[in-house]
Amino acid sequence: MTPPAISDGVTDGPARRTIDVPGLRLAVHLWGDPAKPPLILLHGGRDHARSWDRVARVLADRYSVVVPDLRGHGESDWHPCGRYPMEEYVLDLATIVDDMGLAPVTIVAHSLGGNIAIRYTGALPGKVRRLVAIEGLGFSPKQLAKRDAETAPERLRDWIERTRATEAKPARRPADLADAMARLAEANPGFDADLIRHLAVHATRVAEDGALMWRHDRRILSVAPFEASAAQQHQLWGAITCPTLLIYGTASGASNPLTDGRAEKMPAARVALIEGAGHWVQHDRPEAFMAVLEDFLAEG
Repeated sequence: MTPPAISDGVTDGPARRTIDVPGLRLAVHLWGDPAKPPLILLHGGRDHARSWDRVARVLADRYSVVVPDLRGHGESDWHPCGRYPMEEYVLDLATIVDDMGLAPVTIVAHSLGGNIAIRYTGALPGKVRRLVAIEGLGFSPKQLAKRDAETAPERLRDWIERTRATEAKPARRPADLADAMARLAEANPGFDADLIRHLAVHATRVAEDGALMWRHDRRILSVAPFEASAAQQHQLWGAITCPTLLIYGTASGASNPLTDGRAEKMPAARVALIEGAGHWVQHDRPEAFMAVLEDFLAEG
């Protein structure tokens, strides 16, 4: 299925509402008839909700599609102290589901969003009907082993240094929309021009000084020094009871959960590999992605 063209027209886009979480206000974009079965699309790090527009348009005829901007991203508030631990993202998702009365909900999530959705589903399995995580398992076993081999003092010192370095480094703002588009195109050469422009429009805003800036808080990249261990993550994965699909691109460089042992830790899941797709599977191979997604959703 070929995804439809993207339009940024005011009347052609999603409706919008906000959800309050402690100290922050989250933007939520809404597609389709709210009376239809709910489906959440969750974006990844340094991304935004509107990157899902093509997918949302396809699904909106059958679902009430709910697309949040994660804290620190898109039109949602930034944390005043720049702290974005995983458990806060999961709490935000729980708040959205409960406040909007979405459970049991289908979730389709990418990267950071996938990691959030997997943990949420493991903690509250009765809330999720079906789950699709696109490259969302987080660090590979090798990366986790390397991290866990560090001593606590080493990890804390490293986090302090990285956090201070981020705070001290000036933000690299785009000069204008064309510059933002050029940067996105350079990083993602497989994306079509229409998509690049759409992503850039919604990834930037005008700051108080009149200059353009990215909509995501660059401090989201500061990974917490003490995160869930591999064993704790496996407990969450094993607690998932709903049908689950893990999607990976063969050209992404990510560790394959079929061969690295992670798929065995998630009995409810199966893995779909999309040939030639990088990390942004839904953008790199949109037709193949939509075919796999539609087949999985149709089973329900």
